[in-house]
Amino acid sequence: MENLKVKEDFIHEIVDIDTVPVPYAGINTFNHYPYTRDLENVDIAIMGVPYDSGVTYRNGAKIGPRGLRDVSMSVFSFNHRWDDEEFSLSKACPNIIDYGDVGAYYGPLSTQVMFKESYEHAKRILDSGANLMTLGGDHTIPYGMVRAASEVYGKLALLHFDSHQDSWPSHGNYSHANFAYDLWEEGCIDDKHSVQCYIRTDFEMEEGIEIPEYNIIFAPEALDLGPEALAEKIKAVIGDMPVYLTFDIDSIDPAFAPATGTPVIGGPTSNEALKVLRNLEGLNVVAGDIVCVAPTLDSPAQTTCFVGDAVVQSMMCLMAKARLKRNK
Repeated sequence: MENLKVKEDFIHEIVDIDTVPVPYAGINTFNHYPYTRDLENVDIAIMGVPYDSGVTYRNGAKIGPRGLRDVSMSVFSFNHRWDDEEFSLSKACPNIIDYGDVGAYYGPLSTQVMFKESYEHAKRILDSGANLMTLGGDHTIPYGMVRAASEVYGKLALLHFDSHQDSWPSHGNYSHANFAYDLWEEGCIDDKHSVQCYIRTDFEMEEGIEIPEYNIIFAPEALDLGPEALAEKIKAVIGDMPVYLTFDIDSIDPAFAPATGTPVIGGPTSNEALKVLRNLEGLNVVAGDIVCVAPTLDSPAQTTCFVGDAVVQSMMCLMAKARLKRNK
C-alpha cells in the first residue's frame, strides 16, 4: 500500500489527470472545445446543423455533426500542414467554441425550422465578430449561413467544392441541389467571382431561365492543374472578396471518403484536396461549412469522418489566417 501511495503521488506530480484530454473520453464537443453560446471575444464558433431531409439518394448526413465531433480530437492533435514557428491555430484563435447544434427537427416543417434557426444563430455569431464553421448536414443547409454572412459582409464570393453543381432553381421545393442557384438569385453571391471546383456532373437548365455564371472547374481540369496551380486559379477569380467556403465531402473521390449520400468517382485524393486548401491562404474566408458526411455509411474505422475533420481543420486555419490579416 505504501508503494502504491508513492506511485499515485508521482503521477499527480507529472500530470493533472482530471484535465488532460484524451480522444475517447469526456463530453463529445468538437476537439473538446468548450460548449457555450457566450460569444464574447470568440474567434471561431463551430455550429452543427443535423439535417438531411434534402437528400435525393442516401440518408445519414444528419449524423454528420456527431460523427465529425467524435474523431475531431484525434485529427486536431497535430496540424503539420499549417503549424510552423510563426503560426498555430490555437495561438491565432485562442477562443474557439462549440456552439452546439441548431435546426434539428423532423416532420413536414423540418426544412423551414432549419432555415430559420440556422440563419438566426449564424447571424448572431457573425454579428459578434466571430467566424463561423458549420458542420452539416446535407447540402441544403447553406441557405441560413450564406444569408447571414451576406448581411454582415456584403455580397459574397462562393467557393464551392463538390462533384455536383447544386444549381437547380428550387421553386420552393428545396433539396441539396438548389442552394447555389437560389442564393445567387437572392443576391447573396457574386457569381462572376465565385468558383465551383472538382465538378464531375453536368445538366441542362430549363429553357428561358437565367443561370449564374459561376467559374466551373471540372474535375479533369482541376486534377491536371495540380493543387498549387488550381489554388492560384481560384484565388485569381475570387480576389479579395469575402468568401463563403462550402465543402461537400463528395468532392473527394469515394475511395478516400466513401460515406456520403451521392458519391461520384473521379475526384481528388484526400491529400490533393487538402493541398489545395493549404494553398488558398490569402483568401478572406469569413464563414464556411462541410456537408454530406454520413457516418452511418462509414466503415468502423470512420475514414470519412477523419477526412472531413482534416478539411475542417484547414478551413479553420484559412479563417484564422484571414483574421490575422484583418487585424494587422
